[in-house]
Amino acid sequence: MMSVVGAQPFIKPMQPSPSVSPGIQRRHTLPASEVRPLNTQDAISVFEIEREAFISVSGECPLHLDEVRHFLTLCPEYSMGWFEEGRLVAFIIGSLWDQDRLTTEALTLHKPRGSTLHIHVLAVHRTFRQQGKGPILMWRYLQYLRCLPNVRRAVLMCEDFLVPFYRKSGFKVLGRCAITVANLTFTEMFYPISGHAYMRRNSEAIRFPQHPLTLPLTKTDEHVDV
Repeated sequence: MMSVVGAQPFIKPMQPSPSVSPGIQRRHTLPASEVRPLNTQDAISVFEIEREAFISVSGECPLHLDEVRHFLTLCPEYSMGWFEEGRLVAFIIGSLWDQDRLTTEALTLHKPRGSTLHIHVLAVHRTFRQQGKGPILMWRYLQYLRCLPNVRRAVLMCEDFLVPFYRKSGFKVLGRCAITVANLTFTEMFYPISGHAYMRRNSEAIRFPQHPLTLPLTKTDEHVDV
């Protein structure tokens, strides 16, 4: 994962298009690149990307299609999708949890009063891997969580070979996860969420999830992508 420490604002307000002559004005209906919350209409696209990304590696999906719809119905504000010309290329789905460590119940439950954000899945479409999109989206997501005063930490479970990937985004190892899936075991990792007061002071420039965001493509990364 990529570590981003720059002082640039997390999200810049979208700028109005410059005035041009009606005769030469370009017509388009979809932004070149945007980040927005997911909804149930995105569920099939989400699952298709997830299935290809995980089934080919481990034989298991973190979320099945009905579970994707479940979380995008209950708590879409804890999801984030990266779209290019209307096409989903990468996404994160999360939900709230109310315990220090993950248990099997965390795989299917959303605890609205919890202060821990459980990241269920991060996946990138196969066509867009090795372009740094996974690290960039994760950084954006973690910065967004700083705007939510009730969220104090983010946690996830991953297979051991992905631990270096998440370390580079600032996650720390908690230890062996209590959850197993089939014959798979996982490492549990966490990321402390801080800086809420600063982000609230600057929240007028942040409109996620109410409005789509422009995502500048200025970073690339050579780390493992997912």
